[in-house]
Formats: sequence, structure tokens, C-alpha cells
Amino acid sequence: MVHTFEMHGLRMALDVESGALHVLDEPSYVAVQLLESEQELAERFGKETTEQVLAEISELRERGLLFSGKKPVGFVDDGVVKALCLHLAHDCNLRCGYCFAGSGNYGGTRGLMPLDTAKQSVDFLLENSGKRRHCEIDFFGGEPLLNFDVLCEVVAYGKKRVQELDKALKFTVTTNALALTEEIRNYLNSEQISVVLSLDGRKDVHDRMRRRPGGGASYDIVLKNCKDMVAGRGGDNYYLRGTYTRHNRDFTEDVLAMLAEGFDRISLEPAVLTPEKEESLREEDLPGLIAEYERLVEVLWQRELEGKRADFFHFELDLKQGPCAKKRSSGCGAGAAYLAVAPDGSLYPCHQFVGEEDFCAGHVSSGIVQDKLARFSGLDADHKEACLNCFARFFCGGGCHASAWLMNGDLLVPYSLGCALHRKRVECGLYLQARRTLQHGK
Repeated sequence: MVHTFEMHGLRMALDVESGALHVLDEPSYVAVQLLESEQELAERFGKETTEQVLAEISELRERGLLFSGKKPVGFVDDGVVKALCLHLAHDCNLRCGYCFAGSGNYGGTRGLMPLDTAKQSVDFLLENSGKRRHCEIDFFGGEPLLNFDVLCEVVAYGKKRVQELDKALKFTVTTNALALTEEIRNYLNSEQISVVLSLDGRKDVHDRMRRRPGGGASYDIVLKNCKDMVAGRGGDNYYLRGTYTRHNRDFTEDVLAMLAEGFDRISLEPAVLTPEKEESLREEDLPGLIAEYERLVEVLWQRELEGKRADFFHFELDLKQGPCAKKRSSGCGAGAAYLAVAPDGSLYPCHQFVGEEDFCAGHVSSGIVQDKLARFSGLDADHKEACLNCFARFFCGGGCHASAWLMNGDLLVPYSLGCALHRKRVECGLYLQARRTLQHGK
């Protein structure tokens, strides 16, 4: 399969199976689209140009870089767990309007993960990681910093355990930044813990959705804490993560607002909400959202030309090495290499399924109930009808399982609006990489 598209003056062709991206002139672009219509090409561009273009395409085909055949992904699931999402808190100090976790309690009782359960989680991960040396733990919530003492104990315990086992453990904390005191910032920086900081861009956009329990605004303190956090680690090892809704479909302005505050590692995600929600994105919004992504990528490219590069998470594609075979096939690995742990130690396929008892797949003290995860074993792009002819399938591995379940009640049916937005983000990422290659020659 070859996907052709144009963006901001570039004509491009992605060979889906090989991952090769080609920047084409007009005759070559049309030739790829109308490969079987040699006569039409000759009438449009002349015989000599047509013969030259077809010869070049033939050479690329022989090299497996264009119109390449379907290739097996070529990996065997080793059955190991490489990452855990620890829900340190089913409570939160914000009440965000689009939060999938309700008000932080996932539809259940508010509470914090006990230290014993957190340590059992570390042991579970290391025992189920097989021969894999590098493992990961993400501290999540609710707001995980509400359980900061346990977080510190887990880091110390985890470092001791991996030293005994000759493994490595990477920690990340995802926080709304409201409770990022100087003490906490200094600790996270000294321990080199990665941080994902929640900020939605412009003040009015942020404060519309990210309110305190009593209704108060949060932007000013969150912005200050985020800036102090990032400054304290030299602008490294962080992402500023925002969410956009139907109320800010001009989200390029939110990215620009974050850039203006000095942040250069940004992720902005569409809210996934059921249709009855006022803030939910709708099919009729799609043309405008697609145009906005194209606007955003060109804004970022022009800034880069001025020496002000910023990494927008969804546009940073690796076209040389690309994702590993497992990620190409099955995406995030939810229900397999990646699991979430509720405060009581219950295991779930990912953080967004926590609290849905039908998806509970065991406990850190007793292990995985494999039958509960069996439904996730075939959830890859090759088993979803909507993915079979999608050019972006190797960039997502079949999409978000939680979004599919929320929107369609079927793990095999991806969220169509989310797919359309992801395809456009992939095109924008391909465009950005092509621009960089043309500009720098690598």
C-alpha cells in the first residue's frame, strides 16, 4: 500500500509496509497515483518524462521502498510485563470537566494506595518482567502527589530491588502540578523522575475545564509550578500535556501560549467524550480540526527555521528506526506488556479500564488471571477491519482500546473520529520529518 498526500507545497508518498517516505515532483506524484495509466501520464507530461519517472518508480519497487508487499511483523509475544501504571491516589485536588476518571475516584471510593500494596506492585512487575532488564513505573491518579510519601518509599524500594536483580527501573509521574511544592520538585529532580505536567494552554481554556473542587481557577498556580519544575531540571525530561475539547478547536493558539511561556516539549490530546457531553468533539468538527493540525505543523516548522524548535509529541516520528515490531502491531501494549494497578492492588489492562470490574485481571499479590486478558491478545491492526486498509496502522497498532470500548462497546471497533485525527497527525509528522530532511540533508 502507498499513501499519497500533499501538504504546504510538498507532495509525498508513504510506502506503508516499508515505512519509506518519498518527496515527489508533480510528474512522479501523479505517476504513483495513476501507475497503470501510462498513456494518461504521457499525454500530461510527455513521453520522455513519463519514461524517466516510471523507471525511477520501478527501481524503488525493486528495492522494496515503494509498492512493497505485505511483510510479517515478525515478533513473538514473550508474555512479560514491562510497565505498570500505579494509581497512587483515587482522589484529586481538581475537578476537570473532561476527566475519564470522574472526579479522580474512578466511580468508586476515594482513597490512597497503601505502601504495602505499592511495594507488592514493584515485586509483581520485577517477577513478571522475565529476562527484560528495563522496566517502567508510572505514578498516576487521580493526583498521585496526594500520596507523595508512598511515592518516595516506592522509588527507594524499587531502586533497591533492581540493584539486587541487575535490572533498571524508570519512574514517571503524571501530575496536574497543583501540589508541586518546592520540596516535591527538588525530590523529583534529584531522583531524575520523568514528569508529565498537565496544562491546557491559554488561561481561559485551562480554567474552563480544570477547576478546583470548590469551582476556583487553577491556571496561575499550575503555570508557575510547571515553569519552576522545568527550570529546575534544565528544561529536560518532561512533557507538558494538554487536552482540547470542542470549546478550543483553535488549539494551535494553546500550543503557541505554551511555547510563549518557555515550554518546548508539548503534547495536546483531543478529549475522548461520549456524544452527549457538551465538550465532545463531533464528526462535523473534523474538517476544521484537520485544517488546524495542518496550521499547527506549519507554525512549528516556521519557528524551527528561526532556531526555535519545539517537540510536539504526535509529530515526532522516527522514520529511520521506527517503533519496535510489538508496538507496530499492538500499539501501547495494554493488557499485555502494560498493566495498571488500582489502590487496592487489583490489576487492569490499562489506567482507563480501572474501576470496570469486568476488566479486572487479578491482583498484585496473587498474579494475573490470564482468562481476563485473553480478549486483548488479538487486538492488533491485523485483526481490526477498520485498520486493514489504513495507511497509519503501523503508527498506532490498532488504536486505543479504551476509546474503542467507551465509544463503541467493542474492543475490535476503533473510535473513528480518533482514527481520523490520528491519521492527520501522522501526515503532519511525516511532513515535518520531510521538511527537516530536505533542510538538513539527514
